[in-house]
Amino acid sequence: MRGMGFRDQVFVYGTLRRGCSNHHCMKGATLLGRHRTAPVYRMLDLGPYPAVVEGEEPITGEVYSVTAAMLRQLDRLEDHPRTYTRSRIHTPWGDAWIYLYRKRCPQLPPVPGGDWLGGSVERPEFRSRIRRADEQ
Repeated sequence: MRGMGFRDQVFVYGTLRRGCSNHHCMKGATLLGRHRTAPVYRMLDLGPYPAVVEGEEPITGEVYSVTAAMLRQLDRLEDHPRTYTRSRIHTPWGDAWIYLYRKRCPQLPPVPGGDWLGGSVERPEFRSRIRRADEQ
């Protein structure tokens, strides 16, 4: 069994990212940096949050160091293992967990460029995905 001080890495790509609606769940985590995966995924737009499945595109997100307790909390948030499963990816900070969507959903639209935040605060669809600074 892992000790209380155990830390692991997790790659987040949607609402857990800085400025987004579930980022409060990352309180106590250490941001290691921004990362873009190998081109082996596809990000889908589920409306209020994204889903990542196997594909042929890179995904942009952030890598955090988390405790075992935090990882269990994230598992509950992501409904692991029912809705999402976890897989390991390589990052500059070592291997990290990524949550992959389990359901088949060919009809869902892709997220352009594999970046939930879209990279531009000028785009209305980006602004709707981040929390206003006064709400944080």
